[in-house]
Amino acid sequence: MPHRFLAKPEKAAKAENAAQSAAHQAGGQTPGGPTAVVIGGGISGLIAARDLQRAGVQVTVVEASARFGGCVGRHEVAGVQLDSGAESFATRSPAVPDLIGELGLADAVVQPNPAGSWLQLAAEDLPSGAQQMPSSGLLGIPADPRHPDIVRALGRAGAARAAMDKVLPVGNLPRRPSMSLGDVVRARMGEAVLRRLVTPVVGGVYSADPDVLDVDSVAPGLRAAISRHGSLGAAVGAMRAAAPAGSAVAGLDGGMGRLTEALVSDLETSGARLRSGIRAESLARGAEGWRIRCSGGQELAADAVVVAAEGPAAVDLLATALPEVADYRPQPGPGVALVTLVVDLPELDAMPRGTGVLVSREVEGIDAKAMTHATAKWQWLADSTGPGTHVLRLSYGRALNPEDSAAEPVHVDRADDDLFRQAVADASGLLQVEIKADDVVGWDVVRWVGALPSAAVGHKDRVGAVRAAVAESPGLEAVGAWLAGTGLAAVTADTRTRMAALANALL
Repeated sequence: MPHRFLAKPEKAAKAENAAQSAAHQAGGQTPGGPTAVVIGGGISGLIAARDLQRAGVQVTVVEASARFGGCVGRHEVAGVQLDSGAESFATRSPAVPDLIGELGLADAVVQPNPAGSWLQLAAEDLPSGAQQMPSSGLLGIPADPRHPDIVRALGRAGAARAAMDKVLPVGNLPRRPSMSLGDVVRARMGEAVLRRLVTPVVGGVYSADPDVLDVDSVAPGLRAAISRHGSLGAAVGAMRAAAPAGSAVAGLDGGMGRLTEALVSDLETSGARLRSGIRAESLARGAEGWRIRCSGGQELAADAVVVAAEGPAAVDLLATALPEVADYRPQPGPGVALVTLVVDLPELDAMPRGTGVLVSREVEGIDAKAMTHATAKWQWLADSTGPGTHVLRLSYGRALNPEDSAAEPVHVDRADDDLFRQAVADASGLLQVEIKADDVVGWDVVRWVGALPSAAVGHKDRVGAVRAAVAESPGLEAVGAWLAGTGLAAVTADTRTRMAALANALL
């Protein structure tokens, strides 16, 4: 069944179908073969569309916004092309490197500066204010609480409490139905590890408090590893040892936005239809396949549908065909504002805080939860700006425990000028180098609302229930970070596995 917008005039539809058939033949497809609609043109949707298209399925991608790629894109600040969202990918699996290689970008993969980031703690926790981030951990959880860097961050009392993890009985921790990451760390290693190490790291990665996050979603296999190895530290050490050698992350020369651009180009070349500014509103399955009602009264028909929207929107859409999934709607992810500053300040050539700073919530006078010194982290970017010119990216906003009385402002709603002034002040405080507004040669604010998936306690069970319901509907699949987990590695691996199975069922 060929793709068609049912509301399109017949003559135009025939002309487009003829052109599309020629393009499909050029991409190795058979005219009149199976069809699929991918709803959502973020990175998971583009990967899903590419894999189906390459397998011989005729694909249409519909994206509600004006652009593709979601939080993997680029923007221009002071004449420099910069990442507007994700700037790297985890190297713990071959999923992203394999995809990058297929897209012809293998030679563009670059490693970050090994200098690493710093940790900014409250004065009462660390009199010097900041230290290099201790290594050999997982989400800030130390494998060895007695390591000198860990003791320096925790203090002797905090390190002694953390070391008790080695002798504490595991108890029923691995068997409890669900737990937060904060609950696991607090029970095994104590409050100091949670507050001074884990919370800043998790805030930087997930924009959320550890007490909000489901441990099984953000650290899959950790509880089982604790049971197997007898302690949290031993579990973390074993998981780190099993990870591939080398840098934990990598990027692309020119920015991760190149990945989106390569996917879009590949889809256009292979004959896929990319339609932006179109919102899918409902799904229905009939005798001849799926019908997707879209904004403006348009309809699409296809043999298969892949829902690649963010969590709440995906469940709302799936519920139009599978009402039972409405009960498993996740909470929206936290809103995040990223403020990018391009500054002319030779004093920063010395990289006073390595590649950036993770900030504890208890630090007074700093609103940012993290700052990346991008020109210190990525050599390609330093080469493009030259000596004395630096790119700083400060991140604002995180999801907090609803029971936490220390409310945090909704930074994503702050005016651009207000965020700019805050970012200049925060960067000065974190770098211990005065930055004036006149030093800034360009700046921009990018807001991501709901781009980071909510992984609240119980999320793994919700994901399981949604996927079980979707599996009962032939030709229907759902992908994305809210299902697979945060990060390109998790999203890429999950999406490609599911698209291989879907293509096999269609062909």
